[in-house]
Amino acid sequence: MKMLSRIPLELIFWITALVLLGLAQPQLHGHEHHFTLCPLANMGIDWCPGCGIGRALTQLFHGNIAESIKLHWFGIPALLIIVYRIVVLIKLSVKRNKILKYKEEGYV
Repeated sequence: MKMLSRIPLELIFWITALVLLGLAQPQLHGHEHHFTLCPLANMGIDWCPGCGIGRALTQLFHGNIAESIKLHWFGIPALLIIVYRIVVLIKLSVKRNKILKYKEEGYV
């Protein structure tokens, strides 16, 4: 439990989000089972600058690169940015845990 508390919440969020998008079934916008957390779409506004990024990532995880680009051109760059952020958070977490472990050993 002690080790789990040292994992950044942001790291857990991004990994969980990518896993859920990877496991989701690819669907098109406006599909009857289309679920969204977008506040603009939930208010009935049809246009949103980020609309389709989640579906683009889902298509990308299923190997549909052309469909991913068609849904939102920023899907591939968004995935690269998120993966980069995950790597940075893991490196920072490992570095911080080594420092904490060294300090804990010094107190014993």
